[in-house]
Amino acid sequence: MRQYQIAVIVGSLRRDSFNRKLAGAIVKLAPSEFSFRQIHIGDLPLYNQDDDENPTDPVKRLKAEITASQGLLFVTPEYNRSVPGVLKNALDHASRPYGQNAWAGKPAGVLGISVGAIGTALAQQHLRNILAYLDIPTLGQPEVFIQAKEGLFDEDGNIDSGSKEFLQQWMSQYVAWVQKHVA
Repeated sequence: MRQYQIAVIVGSLRRDSFNRKLAGAIVKLAPSEFSFRQIHIGDLPLYNQDDDENPTDPVKRLKAEITASQGLLFVTPEYNRSVPGVLKNALDHASRPYGQNAWAGKPAGVLGISVGAIGTALAQQHLRNILAYLDIPTLGQPEVFIQAKEGLFDEDGNIDSGSKEFLQQWMSQYVAWVQKHVA
């Protein structure tokens, strides 16, 4: 059985991030041949094209982790109706210098959670525009815009039964998407 290593990129640095909790919970719904690793992006310097020829160790690590993965999972909050700066910074670093895009061709899934009624719909749309430019084939349906509510996660960090069926369907679609693109 083929194994798939998925890089999980959470667009929040907050210790108690809803999106970090969602990332931890959603991966439990994947089949055993899928393994997930959250990629640390909080230590990346701000992207500066002058540094392309001499990247820092955190940038080298990011690119190596992306390159070693067969797929990507983006879990993002929405800041000011768009993606968080830390996520955009990671996208820029791993796509540069021009012609050395570590993201290219990696199948991706996008989801997010927020306290707002429309979840992270606008951030996800902006992220999808960026991912399209970076040549990242991204699962289009189903979309996942989750509103953070009491009881969404149980004490063990699992998704409650009311949302689990929907998110299990999403994970099944994501798994098929990755397998299709990696084959």
